[in-house]
Amino acid sequence: MARVLGIDSSTGATKVELRDADDGALLAVGRAAHPPTSPPRSEQDPQSWWDALQDALDDARVSLDDADAVAVGAQQHGLVTLDAGGTPIRPAKLWNDTESAADAGWLITQLGSAQAWADACGSVPVAAFTITKLSWLHRSEPDAWARLARVGLPHDWLTWKLTGEWVTDRGDASGTGYWSPEHDDWALDLLRIVSGDLDWNAMLPRVCGPHEPLARCDGDGIVAPGTGDNMAGALGVGLRAGEVAVSLGTSGTVYARALEPTADGSGAVAGFADATGEFLPLVCTLNATKVTDAIARLLGVDHGRLDALALDTPAGAAGTVLVPYFDGERTPNRPDATGTIANLRSDVTREQLARAAFEGVVCGLLDGLDALLAAGVPDPEHLVLVGGGARSAAYRHVLADLAQRPVVVPDGTEHAATGAAVQAAMVLHQVSADQIAEAWNLRERANTIEPTLPATEAMSIRERYRHETM
Repeated sequence: MARVLGIDSSTGATKVELRDADDGALLAVGRAAHPPTSPPRSEQDPQSWWDALQDALDDARVSLDDADAVAVGAQQHGLVTLDAGGTPIRPAKLWNDTESAADAGWLITQLGSAQAWADACGSVPVAAFTITKLSWLHRSEPDAWARLARVGLPHDWLTWKLTGEWVTDRGDASGTGYWSPEHDDWALDLLRIVSGDLDWNAMLPRVCGPHEPLARCDGDGIVAPGTGDNMAGALGVGLRAGEVAVSLGTSGTVYARALEPTADGSGAVAGFADATGEFLPLVCTLNATKVTDAIARLLGVDHGRLDALALDTPAGAAGTVLVPYFDGERTPNRPDATGTIANLRSDVTREQLARAAFEGVVCGLLDGLDALLAAGVPDPEHLVLVGGGARSAAYRHVLADLAQRPVVVPDGTEHAATGAAVQAAMVLHQVSADQIAEAWNLRERANTIEPTLPATEAMSIRERYRHETM
């Protein structure tokens, strides 16, 4: 029996899944936490990801040698910098580090406009993107900059540890701000805005094809190119062309599988590539389940009780609106913003505050869906809900009601780890992601939640939210 190992190295933890390569049967799972981090300075030592991988394998009671093929899905955008000896120069700046917000604005000015950036690489730089973090490093830490020999992403570094090759894939590369999904190549002119004195080609990883096998440097078996966590998540649920997924984790994302690239000059939609040769236009918010986690802590309840409180009061929370920009925000681009609660009255209840928290997170994500539709993504018949928040009854029902669409919830919970395993199986068997999705029954949906709220009420709730975010 051939076996594949999927690795999800996210912001908060490493998760691993060992699966049967032919039918996807889950054979073992493991998890290990990463060091906690929070904006505005959000950094981790890359070695902590490797240590967490070993701990997660131990937790699953498996080893790398138990798999015929391995793939890594990891948090997008972060900046990993290595010296000539391959040693990290400094801690990696993560996607949710906002110290480079000023650099994003400077970069846009240097190229001339936001639309010029969207045309060049599919996206407009914000603090999350790797290129803004490079600009920050260039102006803030000249000693570290002088030692720079390799530039990459978290998944690139982990794949390098597994293979000894400095490589990436088109999906994760498309989140750097200096790779073009349309032209399928690095946009070196964008990097030269940061510095024209470096040989960027020598520093960047080679971009692998979706089915390119790599050799493990410390054992038998092959390693797939790996990808970003959102691209892996799309693989893990067998996302079909035309479907839109909503992912509720620490951050929130709304993304679609598309056959053509996008170039949204407003900056709301990131025009990413995916891990198969297609495209993954995506909107990301910094604040999702961390918001409801914070409200649960304030109310002194666990997640289950917070769900119950939110569902025990009518939609609209009696007019209470929570704007969830707790740690700044990426979409809209407000890195210095904070959260607010509006329309509080003296008779406010715990239930209303709980409901407002879920509705605030969902309204922000639905603004992202509107941006996807404006960028040309077809209007979906339903939404596919994934991520840790998909386990929440309140998130499921609030999303269905405010989106006015059915919400379908796939089986499983660690879809990025599953997607990494899918990519490993794609490379091992040299077949398409769709073939693996069918063989593994990834398109079976465990639950479907229909909207029950009248459309006029849903529209009213979203309008109140928009008013408070202006």
